[in-house]
Amino acid sequence: MGKRIATGFTLIEMMIVVAIIGILAAIALPAYQDYTIRSRVAELVLAATSAKTSVSEKVFNDATLASAGFGMTITTGGRVTGGSVADTGTVTIVGSTVSVGTAISVVLSPSIGTGKILWVCGTNGDTNQWKYVPAECRH
Repeated sequence: MGKRIATGFTLIEMMIVVAIIGILAAIALPAYQDYTIRSRVAELVLAATSAKTSVSEKVFNDATLASAGFGMTITTGGRVTGGSVADTGTVTIVGSTVSVGTAISVVLSPSIGTGKILWVCGTNGDTNQWKYVPAECRH
């Protein structure tokens, strides 16, 4: 009778594998949650497109930002839970914890450049929201 060669994994090896999987899951889950919120916030920025277009048309017609957003409103629905357009054309889009995953406000501010309108995206100075907004909105 020859020696039997043991095959398979020992208990210690299985415990090490389970620990590694647990560590990876602890790192990956929060990153995935931030990613899903970031994709929903991108929908908020996209929802502001119609207001940006309207403000841009008004600025090109009047050559001023003074009344660029006068009378404009933001339609709520989908991910958008609120928002406004200031008389100066600044567009604010709001998402809630229910619609996006966190309470967030995206502010799009226009300025007149050389023959064009420049838009600056921001979070109204709230740096805690930066991890959820596109890179161009981290002002």
